[in-house]
Amino acid sequence: MVLRIGYVREHFCSPLLQFEAEDKARHLLSSSAPQTSNTGGTGQLISRLTRDEIDIAIALTDPLIAGIAKGSEAYKLVGSYVTSPLRWAVITGHKPSAYNQISDLQGSTIGISRNGSGSQTMAYVMALQKRWPTSELKFQVNNDIRGLINSVNDGTTSAFMWEWFTTKPFADAGECRFIGQVPTPWPSWLIAAHPTRGEPAAVRTFLNNLSRHVRAFASAEARAGPSVKFVMDTFGYPETDVKEWLDAVEYPEDCSTIPWNVITDTLGVLQQAGVVAPSEGAVKRDQFVNLDVVTLV
Repeated sequence: MVLRIGYVREHFCSPLLQFEAEDKARHLLSSSAPQTSNTGGTGQLISRLTRDEIDIAIALTDPLIAGIAKGSEAYKLVGSYVTSPLRWAVITGHKPSAYNQISDLQGSTIGISRNGSGSQTMAYVMALQKRWPTSELKFQVNNDIRGLINSVNDGTTSAFMWEWFTTKPFADAGECRFIGQVPTPWPSWLIAAHPTRGEPAAVRTFLNNLSRHVRAFASAEARAGPSVKFVMDTFGYPETDVKEWLDAVEYPEDCSTIPWNVITDTLGVLQQAGVVAPSEGAVKRDQFVNLDVVTLV
């Protein structure tokens, strides 16, 4: 069966793009290569899963877990994609302003892509780390990176948060300023699938093929040259930025595994930050993961 794979076209998806290219070259269009990219973020991917536009999403850990904790039945977790933390930049407008460090943002309006997105979750985490009352956070939805940049420059928001290297070209071009960073306190990317639209065997085939490409991309030999060139050619990033990112990023050996503590630890931080309500009783494994597909470790 053909699986509709949703993903954000960023440097993290490089192994996925290599998988897609191989799949097309071999004319294996009935297997499990990516079918659809996404110009927004995880919030939009979750919406597309809900609307039956995609079957699988490769998306940020925290919004996926938060969505399930809040009662979503549109997906369950089926695998891991990136096991290192995500480096979120805190970004404001390019002109001199009152916002020059994270502490200046307290009480202001933060731009987010969508409600329930990673950009919103990380604003809660930032507030938690700074000991700000999370109940006082104010948000404005600006849909995508262009809307977020426009908003900090027209003054309707003070700042927004987005992945460091994705946003750095805009900062280098003088369109915005970095005033800080907040790394995620959890591994950054998981894989989710609709619980019934993707047959377990087809999802497992996709995860096995993706694992092969992830291992090749993240190998020491590839990091020393081919993976650097691929990211530079595909996304136009300077070599120094690509090497800095590759030095820090970590992918799993097997994308069909998820450490159970990733789910419980992330859920604990989200509860502490006020993103989700405290759990009543033990967290149920089958609520969060598709046990017909994933291996919990």
